[in-house]
Amino acid sequence: MSESKRPSITVYTDGACKGNPGPGGWGVVLRSHSKEKQMFGGEPLTTNNRMEMTAVIEALSALKMPCHIHLFTDSKYVMQGVTEWLESWKARGWKTASKEPVKNVDLWQKIDELIQTHEITWHWVKGHNGHPGNELAEDRKSTRLNSSHSQQSRMPSSA
Repeated sequence: MSESKRPSITVYTDGACKGNPGPGGWGVVLRSHSKEKQMFGGEPLTTNNRMEMTAVIEALSALKMPCHIHLFTDSKYVMQGVTEWLESWKARGWKTASKEPVKNVDLWQKIDELIQTHEITWHWVKGHNGHPGNELAEDRKSTRLNSSHSQQSRMPSSA
């Protein structure tokens, strides 16, 4: 698909835990023109960073074709990981600058695989600060954290 024909998508992601580690949840909002899809899920024992990363993975995995994406996250870990650290980690064989194994390497490798397909502009937003898309993603995540849904629950599209 040519670059100019890619659909434009806005993505909001959020993840959190009750305790760290502890039960965690993630939420995603995907928007394209008048269509919106909301998803959420979680794990019984995980970390905040893993839920933030899982939200990004779930969002990108839901897209059926290469897209122009504006991805909003309130996770500096995810933002810096993708925009600052990822290439260096790969060049060092998934080791940090101090030669330690990269934490959450399984999820970083999946994110690395998924971002290759898309043209992504990353945006960091301050969490709990009234940003409508981020607040909606947080609400989806909170639905999972406060419910007894199965491990990977999803809400259907609203459009």
